[in-house]
Amino acid sequence: MTKFKKIINDAWDNKDQVNQNSDKNLKDAISLILEDLDSGKARVAEKINGEWITHQHIKKAIMLSFRIHGMETLTGPYSAWHDKAHLLKGKTAGWTKDDFEKAGFRMVPNSPVRKGSFIGKNAVLMPCYVNIGAYIDEGTMMDTFSRAGSCCQIGKNCHISAGSGIGGVLEPAQALPTIIEDNVFVGAMSEVVEGVIVGEGSVLSMGMYIGQSTKIVNRKTGKIIYGKIPPYSVVVPGSLPDKNNPSAPSLYCAVIIKQVDEKTRSKTSVNDLLRD
Repeated sequence: MTKFKKIINDAWDNKDQVNQNSDKNLKDAISLILEDLDSGKARVAEKINGEWITHQHIKKAIMLSFRIHGMETLTGPYSAWHDKAHLLKGKTAGWTKDDFEKAGFRMVPNSPVRKGSFIGKNAVLMPCYVNIGAYIDEGTMMDTFSRAGSCCQIGKNCHISAGSGIGGVLEPAQALPTIIEDNVFVGAMSEVVEGVIVGEGSVLSMGMYIGQSTKIVNRKTGKIIYGKIPPYSVVVPGSLPDKNNPSAPSLYCAVIIKQVDEKTRSKTSVNDLLRD
């Protein structure tokens, strides 16, 4: 992998020259990294010694893959599609029953899942969308019309509710992707983007919108933070007035109202019946 990492980094320094006629060693390195992402052997970001680390060469490989592959057309019974060749056919194209049983996840019809993404065992994919580089761990449900953007990392036993989006952060290469840690509930029609980290066990109310500039206010202490929801937080939409101009419109914020308790968990816990 050290060898492939060097090949990718060297190519990235001259990315304007990368194209479909590039060196076979580069193409092979990109192909191997995408295969490792697809199988879960590699991931764009992982938690090391308590901190989330981005593997920049993997993000670079994904972005370079768009340069070495041309456009192709796929025709179906009711439409046609035109996209980069390596992404045109999804992760599960051509899979048999044995392939699905080995992978161990449930996938409902009309769930586009890109090649180069990973889906863990006992995950449930309702009609949703999963982009390249995304990592969805064991037991997680991607509910109806939810979205997992490029390179986002979603932990074990999460519930990404209907209509919600976990934003992709493909570039710049050094940027941390959006992270949803284990046992998180994201309420319907919410958006978590721009590399925000949602700490383990947290519960986000319906209709939450959280980016790097969103003020996250602890209702009890008044403390304001950005970019990370502390573990086991219950978060709801709120607003903050302008202290210098009380007559001005209040601005949106996310409010931590309490820590997750048994009552909260009973309402948001994963339903194992759907995973059997």
